[in-house]
Amino acid sequence: MELFKDTCFDFLGWKRPFIAASLLLTVAGLVSLIVKGGPRYGIDFQGGAVMDVRWSETPPVARIRASLAARMPGVSVVEAHDLAGSHELLISTPLGTQAGMPVPQIENILAQAGGGYSIRSLEMIGPQIGADLRRQAAFATAGASAGMLAYLAWRFRWIYGAAAVIAVVHDTFITIGVFSLANKEISLTVVAALLTLIGYSMNDTIVVFDRIRENRRRMPRETLRAVVNLSINQTLSRTVLTSGLTLLTALSLLWLGGPALNGFSFALVFGILVGTYSSIFVASPIVVAWEQWRGGRQ
Repeated sequence: MELFKDTCFDFLGWKRPFIAASLLLTVAGLVSLIVKGGPRYGIDFQGGAVMDVRWSETPPVARIRASLAARMPGVSVVEAHDLAGSHELLISTPLGTQAGMPVPQIENILAQAGGGYSIRSLEMIGPQIGADLRRQAAFATAGASAGMLAYLAWRFRWIYGAAAVIAVVHDTFITIGVFSLANKEISLTVVAALLTLIGYSMNDTIVVFDRIRENRRRMPRETLRAVVNLSINQTLSRTVLTSGLTLLTALSLLWLGGPALNGFSFALVFGILVGTYSSIFVASPIVVAWEQWRGGRQ
């Protein structure tokens, strides 16, 4: 199935506005991270306590949030539903906000809110565990990038691998910067979304690079710029179909997934948009610029 046939868009001619937008988002995110002292980590990374409360009917979430915010600043309430139709609240207390989870105070507030409820679980996450999770998340991201760099350097040439990894770092950093600008928490589910985006962006870049390699063999006399533009046009239908369908799914999660999936779906939606254009307007121009610079030196 092809949405576009025989297109001849000059994608490399449009690279400057997209690169300028990337630089603007990068600088804005970096300034936000510096001002806020780094990303806003969730309970998983900074430590704290999480209470899982199940209700027999729809709980008054707004009233509970207002009461907790007035008496215990820093406590968050996330609503979740399961397939059985039960209602649950995840009440989180970051480390340092309270001395542990103030269970009696929270139970008093829940009782005042009305309705039948039961505390299903109470989990404590220490600061050492949070630090270990942050370190493991960083290692996972770096390891995934290094593995894909080695694969692309072997499959194509090292400049292709370097361009793809730069595009992936670009996607990841901009997404984290947008989380900081939107004051959203980075949790384990967000890290899972970032790792998904790394693989997604890398796959999209590999498809474009593979077509570039094929066309360079078929048209050895054409300039690299013409070959890259032709290759992007030839893979345009595949890019739009894949990215569009995935984006629709992520938008559905963002709209209907509720607070529990908000961070995950937000990272997917923004990351898919950034990752799609980075394959075209970041990775490909890097390869062309390198070849032109090397040709000029020779």
